[in-house]
Amino acid sequence: MRRFFLSSGLSFTHQKQNEESTMNIIKYPSREEWFSLLERPHRDASELRDTVKTVLDQVRQEGDAAVRAFELKFDKVQLDSLAVSESEMAEAEQLVSAELKDAIALAHANVERFHASQKFESQKVETAPGVVCWQKSVPIEKVGLYIPGGTAPLFSTVLMLATPAKIAGCKDIVLCTPPNREGKVHPAILVAAKIAGVNRIFKAGGVQAIGAMAYGTESVPRVSKIFGPGNQFVMAAKQQVSLSEVAIDMPAGPSEVAVVADETANPVFVAADLLSQAEHGMDSQVILITTSEQMAQKVSDEVDRQLALLPRRDIAEKSLQYSKLIIVKNVDEAVEMTNEYAPEHLILAVHDYMSFAERVINAGSVFLGNYSCESAGDYASGTNHTLPTSGYAKAYSGVNLDSFCRKITFQELSAEGVRSIGHAVELMAAAENLDAHKNAMTVRIKSL
Repeated sequence: MRRFFLSSGLSFTHQKQNEESTMNIIKYPSREEWFSLLERPHRDASELRDTVKTVLDQVRQEGDAAVRAFELKFDKVQLDSLAVSESEMAEAEQLVSAELKDAIALAHANVERFHASQKFESQKVETAPGVVCWQKSVPIEKVGLYIPGGTAPLFSTVLMLATPAKIAGCKDIVLCTPPNREGKVHPAILVAAKIAGVNRIFKAGGVQAIGAMAYGTESVPRVSKIFGPGNQFVMAAKQQVSLSEVAIDMPAGPSEVAVVADETANPVFVAADLLSQAEHGMDSQVILITTSEQMAQKVSDEVDRQLALLPRRDIAEKSLQYSKLIIVKNVDEAVEMTNEYAPEHLILAVHDYMSFAERVINAGSVFLGNYSCESAGDYASGTNHTLPTSGYAKAYSGVNLDSFCRKITFQELSAEGVRSIGHAVELMAAAENLDAHKNAMTVRIKSL
């Protein structure tokens, strides 16, 4: 039975032969319902805090020994050394096919080209006579990259993080990733790391890896900023260490995609896009916003058909429990709902997608037209796939070249500059009852 949810709160059922539809179709919800309708799946993070804190505290106190102990406990591997050796790097080169190496190199070149275009050009500005101000972009010296392993070893994320770090000029690019039970790192991760310019690679996963990079151990250097995705424990660890130890790229939750489709969309493409995101994890969320009831129905049917063929069907199926096909009245509602949701990934499968795109103000990365699948951005178009989730696109950017830099401001005042702004500085300092501030300018004015 397929269940359609109506904005009135009533429901009716539609018979489908021999199987149930995986996705819910919501017809014409009122604006009052949007907030609850667009809610992400929530996890109670409080239950993670104590576990994460225990691991972090132990890593801080015991260094490598704690990391190795937690690797044995969580990844079921006994490690003699945390560092990936030169021989392991050479072995990885032999294990990765030439074809995959070429694909990684192509993706790296595109990511490098796009991020190199983001280089900052400083400009001196005379804000008042004799007052000159400017900025200088300075790379973060030590950065730490976390790359998940497990069922989906994200070697593409190595490119997305290490490539801009290298372009920015970061001196020390450290990578942590969990090993398998034989103590080996996935060879494609090592090959991507070499191509992108990672300096040092360590076998450490989960909370213990975040702790090692945040506090430093005998093997793993302490870094100034940590980047990269991970499960709920990794995310909780990043948030905890960011309170006092290091900076992090952004707050993050489960991955997500919103697809906006009209009657011109290809339902096969749309279903494929929804499923490509759903297979990320059981708590991922996918949403279709459409102005066409027929399109919603076609996509729903196509999702069921394609889902049955997926190797990661169990993961995608659970993810689809949090997902929705939403029918709205018109394009204006589609725009407003999209901006309210602020998706990590936004696919615009609509006829006039450039006009729609001009009205998008909240999104991590936008994919335009029927041929621009999210997978292109995930791997090889050149844009970065490390993006804000959970509605943070309303306030955060995805990872870019500036993520690996700091801006230092400079100002130079001549005697003319003191005459230009000195009296204003005195007045403002006095009004704030900061007499020493006032005096620092006053003594200069008197010296002229």
